[in-house]
Parts: sequence; structure tokens; C-alpha cells
Amino acid sequence: MSFFEVEFVNISRIFVTMRDIDAIDRRILVELQRDADQSLEVIGEKVGLSRNACWRRIGALEKAGVIKQRVTILDAEKLGLGLTVFIQVRTSAHASGWLKSFSDATRNMPEILGVYRMSGDLDYLIRAKVADMAGYDRLYQSLISKVALSDVSASFVMEEIKETTVLPL
Repeated sequence: MSFFEVEFVNISRIFVTMRDIDAIDRRILVELQRDADQSLEVIGEKVGLSRNACWRRIGALEKAGVIKQRVTILDAEKLGLGLTVFIQVRTSAHASGWLKSFSDATRNMPEILGVYRMSGDLDYLIRAKVADMAGYDRLYQSLISKVALSDVSASFVMEEIKETTVLPL
């Protein structure tokens, strides 16, 4: 591969990454968020494109990283994971070594669905799904055995009013 071929590949990757998302792309994304299992024909019909044009656009959106992955959303309650917990973490340690330990610990705990570094009084917010209070206690004991935390409190969801993965496009 020559220098010019390598340069072209790099430029085309940058072009795809920076390309503007137009109204048709947005409509495709809305449809995929609604139901990623729809056929290309169905999506194309809804957005006014042929199957192949729709396929090319979806491929470009995937290549650009706009579409990160396609997943199946499961019913946690039916799988015995009916308790959602938000864990508030405050720490006195802010060194990179502590952050790496904390990140590694939380990434490797399947009950933990999200970890967020926060502004304000709270340092980190963790969202987790467990079966019950005993499941939360096991999660808590496991977490504090892996990383030093100075203050941990938890809030338990009593009623889920809205939960979605759909972005407002």
C-alpha cells in the first residue's frame, strides 16, 4: 500500500466520522431505536429509501460510531433482578491509582449497569440491578472489598416511572 493509499483511507475515515447526520439518517436512527430487528425493506419504506440505500447509510452510521451496538432489552423483573439501586459514593482518594482500581472493580461487576463521575458533593453515582436487599448487600460487600471508599449510601427504586434507551432525535 502506497503513502497515497494510506492517506486516502485515513481521510475517508475522518470524513465518515465527521459527516453530518441529515434528516433521513435521523429517521433511520429513530426507527432503529424503536426496533432494531426491523428489516431493511421496512426501514427503507418508512424513511423513503431503497433497501440498499438504507443499508449503506446504516453501515456508514455504524462505521462512524453513531450506532455503537445492537442489543436486546430484557425484562429485569422477569429475570429475578427486580431491585434497582443507585449507590452514591464519596471518596477522599482522587489519585489515578485509586480511580483505576475503582474503574476495574465496577467494570467487572455484572450487577453494575452504569458508573458516573459527578460534579458537586457526590463523587460517583452507580446504577445497579439486583434481586433483593440480600443481593445488594453482596454487591456492597464485594465492592468495598475491592476498593477503599470513604462514604457509601444507597437509594432503592420504589417505582420506575420512566426508563428508556431512546435518545431524543
